[in-house]
Amino acid sequence: MTAAGPGKDGAGVWAGAFVVCALAVLVLALMSAPPPVITTGWDKSNHLLAFGAMTWLGCKAFPQRSVPLLLGLLAYGALIEILQSFTPNRSAEWVDLLADCFGIALGWLLNWENSGKVRQMVKNLSK
Repeated sequence: MTAAGPGKDGAGVWAGAFVVCALAVLVLALMSAPPPVITTGWDKSNHLLAFGAMTWLGCKAFPQRSVPLLLGLLAYGALIEILQSFTPNRSAEWVDLLADCFGIALGWLLNWENSGKVRQMVKNLSK
């Protein structure tokens, strides 16, 4: 065991951060009046940032399970929208789910680029 977590790459730390982030997103999404200091100023960018962060952390925590992670986060976004329809002062907006999808794509792309795949692909194309 390393100082970073149970595996050599610190997967346990990444998994813990992913769970904390997912729970924070759920709590903030279901509060009838979220704290004004935890916002980007535009609801759709809040969704993009939250789901981008969750995806990036999830890809670090579960690198061999990208597809189930991405589909699970999409389902999580849909569940949050459904639950918001039952929350006072909140409403379900399917455009929010679209913003979640963009966040998921952004988080995946950032993780993909950091893993060296994009650099390698560009290098191969330039040959």
